[in-house]
Amino acid sequence: IAGVLPAYLGRKRSIMVLSSFVSLGFLLMITTGNTVLLLMAFVFTGVSRGSVSNFNNTMVNEVSNSSPSALNFLHSIFAVGAILAPIVVIVSTLLVGDQGWRLTSGIIIVLTLISLLLFSKMKIKDTVKLKEKTMSYGFLKSKGFWVNAGILFFYLAGESTINGWIVKYFVDAEIMSIGYAQILASILWASILVGRLTVGFIGDKFKKEHILLVTTSSTVVFYFLLLSTTNVTLITVAIIGIGLSMAGIYPTTVSNVGKTIKDFPMAMGVLLVLGGTGSIVMPMLTGALSDKFGIFAGMSAIVVALILMMVCVVLLMIGTRNKEKALLKSS
Repeated sequence: IAGVLPAYLGRKRSIMVLSSFVSLGFLLMITTGNTVLLLMAFVFTGVSRGSVSNFNNTMVNEVSNSSPSALNFLHSIFAVGAILAPIVVIVSTLLVGDQGWRLTSGIIIVLTLISLLLFSKMKIKDTVKLKEKTMSYGFLKSKGFWVNAGILFFYLAGESTINGWIVKYFVDAEIMSIGYAQILASILWASILVGRLTVGFIGDKFKKEHILLVTTSSTVVFYFLLLSTTNVTLITVAIIGIGLSMAGIYPTTVSNVGKTIKDFPMAMGVLLVLGGTGSIVMPMLTGALSDKFGIFAGMSAIVVALILMMVCVVLLMIGTRNKEKALLKSS
């Protein structure tokens, strides 16, 4: 939707319309218990979330000329939100008890309305592009696009499952208390924030492929460490290492397909859908394996996704080198 609507309304109007759905979604959650309306509320929220992510990534990619530093800085702001959200929920619950979720939802509505105001003030070249260009799927013929989509697929498969299952794994395996497991979940996001700021600072000084190779391979190493020990100190080190390593993968991959996103407005939406599929499939697979073979088997399956992510990076590097060789021969 976020890729098509600008062809008819322009980018500013499109993002204002689509981002307003999240305010409506949370308003419905607060005011109704009707099942159908609640389903609509979650649909509205999802549409807005995807649209804002699409718009932010696309705009930062354009204004920064596909800079990995700029995109990592953008995603570090996302990490700030992920860290602050649980704190807002806790404070709201302390203030009003069981109705804390309503107060939290109200705060979100206010914040999203502020975002809507900020979108309205943005100076965007709001020319409606040719519909033929906007609706083109020519980028699907690019091998590089699919390799980068593969990196995002396996990255989001790993990230979402680690975030969603790590506390349960530590508690069910009786490695630590639920209190310390939750602290580690917060440490993971804090590490991701630090990692993204770090890559944001140094990202333009190195080749994107090299950044991806280092970050993906170190993610695999630290995750192996996490699964191989029950020592709480080593696990804490592994969690910090995973957060620092995973931090720059998503934004750097997006910057890697920056030119394609500029040339084909639909590319960003398709990339997010393909990558997001990993965050849907992998947690389900982990849950199924955990039910049948135990929590350790479910968590071990993530290793496969992380290794395949690293393989995609190697394929990306091979493709880049082949292109460079072809250019040298032609010149």
